[in-house]
Amino acid sequence: MKNPSLIAAAAVALLSLAACNNNAPEEVSSTAPDPMASQLANAAPVELPPAISESVTLRCGDNSLVYVDFFQGNKQVQLKTEKGGPATMLKAAEAGQPFEAAGGFKLTGTPKNVSVTLPGKPAKTCHA
Repeated sequence: MKNPSLIAAAAVALLSLAACNNNAPEEVSSTAPDPMASQLANAAPVELPPAISESVTLRCGDNSLVYVDFFQGNKQVQLKTEKGGPATMLKAAEAGQPFEAAGGFKLTGTPKNVSVTLPGKPAKTCHA
């Protein structure tokens, strides 16, 4: 004999399980949502700084050395007067124009041959 109340209880249990959405697994994450996600998604692309195209050591007419890093794009160079000394970034408005920095720094030329003006000193020519 089949018990009608047992069949009814089984039907109610199956009906309640059918109402559940078992197809989509529950996502559990230990990280909080990023509060800046929408701002980052709408942000303008970031332009990376130029890479160094050539690093050279040049000997000048007064027998001193200068250390110059030329950057891709030919709009900036980094100049040092001592190997481990402080570097000065010189920039040009357009490629091919002289590189300049505040204080009287100026550099023109290529990695093989440059003319350098340091603050308070006359221009000097330096060669690779």
